[in-house]
Amino acid sequence: MSNGIIRSRGFTNETLGWSAWLDVVTLDQATPEQIAVLEESHPKAKVSDYYLFLVHQPEILRQRSTAFNAIMYAPGGMSRAERELGATVVSRINGCVYCASVHAQRFEQLAKRNDVITQVFDDPHTAGTTPREQAIARFSIALTAAPDQVSADSIRALKDAGLDETEILDLIHSVAIFAWANRLMLNLGEPVFPQQQPVAP
Repeated sequence: MSNGIIRSRGFTNETLGWSAWLDVVTLDQATPEQIAVLEESHPKAKVSDYYLFLVHQPEILRQRSTAFNAIMYAPGGMSRAERELGATVVSRINGCVYCASVHAQRFEQLAKRNDVITQVFDDPHTAGTTPREQAIARFSIALTAAPDQVSADSIRALKDAGLDETEILDLIHSVAIFAWANRLMLNLGEPVFPQQQPVAP
């Protein structure tokens, strides 16, 4: 169960930056409302291009942060680590290198291992160290790639792997918010890799 750096197929669990292609709000020109929303959103929001771009529309960012925190951090239901696994799989399928790196790290911090992250980066369709993880990965792929084809059989496969209805709802929410978040990141900017440790293609 390695806990080291992973680089596979252009994805990594290293800490990456993200650079917006469009203008971001500068703190010295931000309104009091924008500052307040940045402070509510994330400890590093004031130095993040992502948040500094989104805060052009502070109320939308406030609603985004409220929804994200409720989906990813609320107590009960699916474990935090499994929500992060679903988010990583979605990001891998959508090709969002930045989100995949962030949520791979969070999974590792919570689960204290990264074996399944290596599998997700290599081939998400076969990823999972247990039947439960395999079911989570496959459902995350299905809901991301072909949501109109998700059926009762898809839900039954999750239940057969041991997920209850609350956990399934948490997984659906995790996948859904990253369907949105990945596209935002991919369309508004690009990941910034550590220059001293380039990721192999």
